[in-house]
Amino acid sequence: MIDGMKFTEAMAALGGSISFTFDHGDELNEDWYKSVAWTGDVSKPTLAEVKSKMDDLQADWTAKQYQRDRQGQYPPIGDQIDALFHAGVFPDEMAAQLKAVKDANPKE
Repeated sequence: MIDGMKFTEAMAALGGSISFTFDHGDELNEDWYKSVAWTGDVSKPTLAEVKSKMDDLQADWTAKQYQRDRQGQYPPIGDQIDALFHAGVFPDEMAAQLKAVKDANPKE
């Protein structure tokens, strides 16, 4: 079965834009691939190239699962910056910019 989103991402990563239709029973095979309209500055990639790019994109997505897992567990970035500011780890110029924002918008 074709994963339309992955297929579209792979085709875009290969340098063009596409137009295609499929239903959930379609298989990613040469006969179906012939119906895919391709426009771009490069020639239409082979089905093997598309499948390889899809595999690469999937591997990259899988390898970055830790990023998606961590994302919701970190404190908000504003809290992180505030903690760094109070710890005094910013260069003087950045600390001055942050202090100006804080001074202009004091806690009530």
